[in-house]
Amino acid sequence: MEYSNITKATFIERPNRFIARVSIDGNIETVHVKNTGRCRELLIKGCEVYLTKSDNPERKTTYDLVAVKKDNGLLINIDSQAPNKVAAEWLEAQSFDRIVPEFTYGNSRIDFYMENGGDRYLMEVKGCTLEQEGIGYFPDAPTIRGVKHLRELADASQKGFKTYLAFVIQMDGIDEVRPNIKTHPEFGEALSYAKDMGVRVLFIKCHVEPISLTYKDLECGII
Repeated sequence: MEYSNITKATFIERPNRFIARVSIDGNIETVHVKNTGRCRELLIKGCEVYLTKSDNPERKTTYDLVAVKKDNGLLINIDSQAPNKVAAEWLEAQSFDRIVPEFTYGNSRIDFYMENGGDRYLMEVKGCTLEQEGIGYFPDAPTIRGVKHLRELADASQKGFKTYLAFVIQMDGIDEVRPNIKTHPEFGEALSYAKDMGVRVLFIKCHVEPISLTYKDLECGII
């Protein structure tokens, strides 16, 4: 996926989870942050960030903050809408007969339902933006919704669906994602249970540029 335009800026502060203040060529601008996670290890005063300009003249903020360069030089896309777009592009390149986004199963909306021959699939997508010593971790904040989705996938797996939890890794050089049990032990427990019930974990590796997030051909790990 690509953004129509990108502007480089310097991060100043994040007053709340929805907005940030940045400097664009010395001018202070309030921007929308397209990620409600904590991102504490990323959004540090003085760091380099990238913004995309909205085409909606009615918006209160002109820009969305979509990427940040970490202090180790790693560029990370933090747009929470990007993983589903990348996953959709990846699925379109596979051999499925039918792909349905936002599929209702049980009490949840699962990101994708697919069919191939007589097989039925469900795939939930999570974006990974947290990196520690070359390993990806999820979540960076407690996610009750994520636990709920894992339980729904586990149930579906027992009812004949082929089920996947797909981590879209929003940075280069990371091969796997582990549950962040320090932040949310319940997610780790739910993931372990889901895997025991037949849910497979998929890692969609990506290449990040300020203007794009793209999956890498054939670089997709499954456990």
